[in-house]
Amino acid sequence: MSKRISAKHKIDRRLGENIWGRPKSPVNRREYGPGEHGQRRKGKPSDFGIQLRAKQKLKGYYGNISEKQFRGIYGEAVRQKGDTSENLIGLLESRLDAIVYRAKFVATVFAARQFVNHGHVKVNGQRVNIPSYRCNPGDVIEIRDRSKQLAFVLEATQLAERDVPEYLDTDHTKMTATYVRKPAFGDVPYAVMMEPNLVVEYYSR
Repeated sequence: MSKRISAKHKIDRRLGENIWGRPKSPVNRREYGPGEHGQRRKGKPSDFGIQLRAKQKLKGYYGNISEKQFRGIYGEAVRQKGDTSENLIGLLESRLDAIVYRAKFVATVFAARQFVNHGHVKVNGQRVNIPSYRCNPGDVIEIRDRSKQLAFVLEATQLAERDVPEYLDTDHTKMTATYVRKPAFGDVPYAVMMEPNLVVEYYSR
């Protein structure tokens, strides 16, 4: 098992939720946590514990973003006008790796990060290999010609477990996706409940 896949499964087990809605998640078989104490009855979490869990879940969902990077995204969300939790989600969804995942060019957000890193993706005709690259409404994301027929890309476009959200205009015959607009929290098709308001409370302590 690769480090990447192992990390994905560990996140699900640690949080006790199938946060990406994947059919092979270990949580589908065992809802309790990992380790010899995983089945021990848990006490009622504190407010801090609830907030921390919400942060860990949101960080994990986007490929286990580092704390430093996630804190930076939160800081930018605070500086923007409007609701901070909505801004936070909008910034996370505008990442290039998130858009590649949402467009169903790859099967997982972890694969999206690697796919971008290896230079398979262009933005407005220019190759971009930075997964955290910030896309703007109107940007066109395209798979490079030499990568369009990769087996795992073709398989990902046929996945029935999730749909392409409305804020992306995707053409799988051309392997292109246009980032139409910044999404609101309610537009994002999370497989489980996310609570960005609790993340704001966590950092506002």
